[in-house]
Amino acid sequence: MKTFNFSFFASVAAGAVLASPAAAQHAGHSPAEPQQSAEAQADAKVKCEEEAARHRAMGHPVTEGACERTAQPEAAMDHSTMDHSQMNHGDMGQAEASGSSTDHGQMDHSQMNHGQTGSQDMQGMDHSSMQMGSNDDIPLLPPPPEAGSGPARAAVAIWGEEAMNEARRELVRETDGGMRFWFQGDRLEYRAREGADGYLWDIQGYYGGDIDKFWFKSEGEGSFGEPVEGAEVQALWSRAIAPFFDFQAGVRQDLTGPERTHAVIGIQGIAPYQFEVDVAAFVSNKGNVTARFEGELDQRITQRLILQPRAEIALSVQDIPELGIGAGLDRIEAGLRLRYEFAREFAPYVGVSQEWRIGDSADYARAAGEDSSVTNYVVGIRFWF
Repeated sequence: MKTFNFSFFASVAAGAVLASPAAAQHAGHSPAEPQQSAEAQADAKVKCEEEAARHRAMGHPVTEGACERTAQPEAAMDHSTMDHSQMNHGDMGQAEASGSSTDHGQMDHSQMNHGQTGSQDMQGMDHSSMQMGSNDDIPLLPPPPEAGSGPARAAVAIWGEEAMNEARRELVRETDGGMRFWFQGDRLEYRAREGADGYLWDIQGYYGGDIDKFWFKSEGEGSFGEPVEGAEVQALWSRAIAPFFDFQAGVRQDLTGPERTHAVIGIQGIAPYQFEVDVAAFVSNKGNVTARFEGELDQRITQRLILQPRAEIALSVQDIPELGIGAGLDRIEAGLRLRYEFAREFAPYVGVSQEWRIGDSADYARAAGEDSSVTNYVVGIRFWF
């Protein structure tokens, strides 16, 4: 650290001390010395004026006429008890100290030890306790009382009511409130497997704002050359209940097999660690209660290459023989898909999916001449707009 020259305090008499809050603290620090000769006083005055000019350049408030007072010997100055904590070193500018400029704007002198400042090289000064300020020390103050005290619609007087109404409508459209349409083909895929190859679709979308939306969903699968094995559509009202979760309620209509209409309640959103989840319970018009849990996670290998693990679990409260569903755990499907996003809205993928029928559901499948476990090698596309 560059040395700060305090020779002003060493050469100026007690009466030549800076006229600042520190002056009151320096007064009376040491007993008065015998009166000096006129020549000694003149020399002290010259030194005082030189040091005063230097300290004024450093930003210290040295009053005019301070050097007219009687100077006292240097040895009488006792800095060991001085309190520099109230001295204002805030705006020193370019100050010369030992031939170089020193910026003391950030120094905290409250902990400095001036016990041996009689020598100009300040060998007795303790710099270990010096602290440098930072922006973190700036207090966060409340807004002034004038803030918000003006009229509520002051801009109307300048721009007019019509212009301001349009500006308000534009603000609503850009920040919220706007109705949006979104559609995604999550899985549109060809499934190669033992026996007849198959296909699957899984699409969803919504129309609405940030809080309330109308959701629609559809999924189904089948084998080429055979009737569709299962297909459904859902129409749901969706309400935001948390920043990343919607509550959904509506109806589901099965399009194949025995006619079934279901009431639906569920939750859809993004769980911690970016798991996309869709949980729903269904109550059919026949009184059957089933549930479905779906989850997937996008793992980015690069900005465009994404690996997606996905799992689905189906449950049933009771046996539904006409649908081939057994009570308890009905079906588990786990898959892994690797997609490449040529654009964020369009990405082909390849992967593998494994299905298991569990418990009584496996017995129903075998009774119908189907395998209870099927491996599918898939190729598909994922898109949205």
